[in-house]
Amino acid sequence: MRFHRTIGIDYSGAETADSSLPGLRVYMTECGGPAMEVGPPPGPKKYWTRRALAEWLTARLSEPVPTIAGIDHGFSFPDAYFARHGLARDWDFFLDDFHAFWPTDEANTYVEFLRSGRNATGLARLGERSWKRHTEISCKGKSVFHFDVQGQVAKSTHAGLPFLRSLRRALPQLHVWPFDGWDVPVGGSCLVEAYPKLYKDAYPVESRTPDQQDAFSTASWLRDAGTDGRLTKALSPELPADVREMAHYEGWILGVSTAAAPKTSVRSATTSTKRAGLTTVPGYRNPNGQIVIRATGLPGTDHNQQVYQLACEHCGLNYGANGSDIHQRKCPSCGGGRPGLVY
Repeated sequence: MRFHRTIGIDYSGAETADSSLPGLRVYMTECGGPAMEVGPPPGPKKYWTRRALAEWLTARLSEPVPTIAGIDHGFSFPDAYFARHGLARDWDFFLDDFHAFWPTDEANTYVEFLRSGRNATGLARLGERSWKRHTEISCKGKSVFHFDVQGQVAKSTHAGLPFLRSLRRALPQLHVWPFDGWDVPVGGSCLVEAYPKLYKDAYPVESRTPDQQDAFSTASWLRDAGTDGRLTKALSPELPADVREMAHYEGWILGVSTAAAPKTSVRSATTSTKRAGLTTVPGYRNPNGQIVIRATGLPGTDHNQQVYQLACEHCGLNYGANGSDIHQRKCPSCGGGRPGLVY
């Protein structure tokens, strides 16, 4: 066995980083044995919290035991997101930039707090729910921006990315696949993005809850695939050169069939909503980094105009502006722009 220990994690983006979450489950196998559930550390919390889980996982992956751990949330965003926000196509840069606008690892912080409200800094780093990574297109998975639907991965992804960043900083030697390359060093440990839907049908549910089954099947599949050659094949998927290049910053889901991988790049996908002068379309970003969030329906101060909610991608400020001003607007806080309108 290449990996002496496998870990499957069913993630949850509910509530805060310190909330006890019944949807956050962990199963682990050791030396080819059965997958057993791992409970939270002793204390008043009945279930895992995201913070406690991150600390536990960091400890396990730092031990000299070859381990592969799979987490079922997105590890990165589609290429269109990098293009819209002018980001370097580098995963570590992406994690730092994301954390600046979505610090969901901070105390008393809900994902929803950063999506709406006066201090919704996440509004400066949005994507479209129609945008998908190549790996999501291949497996027909949901977009990491598709919130508020059954089976969403968006909330858990936005809650989990800051903890990937902290794990990355704590364990710089850990191989995170495929961002650190497709070949995992022999004798080392690695972290992968998992998709329980690909594995769980192979294992009877028995008395487990859906969340337990997802974590159980992930840990079990990693163990079984590691003994019959499927894992080696999954870690080295055959991809077109452009898709393989993008996967170094978009990521890839372990076990996704490569047969359905797009044959051409989607770098030309819609990355701006500025079409025929439609600067009022939500998501439009002007040259000064001011992003349209929504139309408020309130009357503006110019003739036949209404107020639009804008967000500054640099400092996160939300403010109102006439639709006719959006194309040239500068941030009132950090860009020397005129005061915003009330909405």
